[in-house]
Amino acid sequence: MLCMASSQHGGVHKISDSYVDDLAAADPLLATYLGVPGHDRRLPDYSPDGVAERGVLAADALAAVERAEPADVSEANAKAVFVERVGLQTELYDAGVYLSQLNVITSPPQDLRQVFDLMPTDTPDDWAAIAARMAAVPDCLTGYQESLRTAAARGDVAALRQVTKVAEQCRTWAGVDGGSSFFTTLADSATADGALRADLDAGARAAAEAYADLARFLTDELAAQAPEEDAVGEARYRLWSREFTGARLDLHEAYEWGWAEFSRLEAEMKQVANRISPGATIAEAAAVLDNDPRYRIQGKKALEEWMQRLSDQALTDLRGVHFEIPDPLMRLECKIAPPGGGVGAYYTGPTDDWSRPGRMWWSVPADREDFSTWREVSTVYHEGVPGHHLQIATAVLQAASLNKFQRLLAWVPAYGEGWALYAERLMREFGYLSDDGNLLGMLDAHLFRAARVIIDIGMHLKLEIPRGHGFHEGEHWTPDLGLEFLLTRTITDPAHVHDEIDRYLGWPGQAPTYKLGERLWLAAREDVRLRQGAAFDLKTFHQQALEMGAMGLDTLRERLAAF
Repeated sequence: MLCMASSQHGGVHKISDSYVDDLAAADPLLATYLGVPGHDRRLPDYSPDGVAERGVLAADALAAVERAEPADVSEANAKAVFVERVGLQTELYDAGVYLSQLNVITSPPQDLRQVFDLMPTDTPDDWAAIAARMAAVPDCLTGYQESLRTAAARGDVAALRQVTKVAEQCRTWAGVDGGSSFFTTLADSATADGALRADLDAGARAAAEAYADLARFLTDELAAQAPEEDAVGEARYRLWSREFTGARLDLHEAYEWGWAEFSRLEAEMKQVANRISPGATIAEAAAVLDNDPRYRIQGKKALEEWMQRLSDQALTDLRGVHFEIPDPLMRLECKIAPPGGGVGAYYTGPTDDWSRPGRMWWSVPADREDFSTWREVSTVYHEGVPGHHLQIATAVLQAASLNKFQRLLAWVPAYGEGWALYAERLMREFGYLSDDGNLLGMLDAHLFRAARVIIDIGMHLKLEIPRGHGFHEGEHWTPDLGLEFLLTRTITDPAHVHDEIDRYLGWPGQAPTYKLGERLWLAAREDVRLRQGAAFDLKTFHQQALEMGAMGLDTLRERLAAF
């Protein structure tokens, strides 16, 4: 029988901690994200040998954890999480997908560019690390090209859409199409002279040239081998769906549920639109709000300041009332992301030592200076508190009960994005979205996520569009129909919509995780409430659930059933 005491020195925890350390050494980008010191001057080996090395690390650690006998309940839980997560990663390594990884949102070109956003810039030593890392970009991207060629030789190439779009991103970051490169802009922001200035300038030139070379490789060589077909098919989709959900989903049931949820939300939005402007359609009500000065912000700096104020207010209001929020979590920085990536908001977590806080980033078009806040209030709650920041930073704090892998690496989109979408709904329950404009924005965010379930599964599996929904009934999904659906049946910014279709097609299985994860959080809460009756306390439920750390949906369902 397992005892209840925590055992930080037991086999499972020790193996898990060692795996994080070993992987940080093999993947310096990950080390920077996690705040593991000693690796900030290096970059990963993206060549076939480097990919194989990381695959061996995962396989060896998985085998060791599978052999380990849990010493207590915490190790039994940790083992379940590790085996599920790393087991799937080894399947992906065996399938060779890490050699061919190329998409518009999260693949080596984006990860490498974005790591510089996370590096400290306070001291000359910090800038020297940035200079060294920029100088290492050419070798890193050369290795990446080798992997793409190796995968292409066996017929595994990302769709042409992804190849051409990533080439465009690379040209932007390289400054090829006009303006300074991202790296030159970064180097120019340093107060430095002498040898450090020379190193920064040389590193910036080398990094920019390497990204320009990658763009040429993608356009001139890989594009000729890339298939025009965007859909990955059901077999590959199921593998990625398991990676992003931690569950073996009935994809056809999820597709049908997505339609039902979309219809429910659309009906409620029509009611809210009528309150905003009697007789107005959803799109007409959105236009009214867009022209209302109460919801207008001019300039990116003003948007950043608005984000920070709203985030700070949520932290202050929720603390001690709806959540226990420790002091370290009260710092959440809000920033406008550098140009060149996809449009949208995202969150980066704090380091394990809290030297770098959690951050909310907003990526907006470079030429845009006019913003509507009614669309984005719930986004701040999604990325910040009670969304990703509360969720991820709470897990980071649990050093006494969770190992490094659980605290820092066990990210599962359906768990995390499901919670963040659930957090938007919570803020409505708490009374923070009583304004009909902000409520319409929140409902549109949820409608958009329901559309993701439909379109992502539908496009990749080429499913039939059912009758009764008034949209190309009986036809089969294509990217063009996906774009038309988002443009005509949601009120999302059209510029964002075009990015979204590219994202779904290059990242199969991720987009549905928001709504499917939220569905599980809601069902689990109701299950616990029914079982506990009058003893049920929502604040306690949330605290216990978040302190468990991230895990796949199947594991989460089992854990929450024990509450």
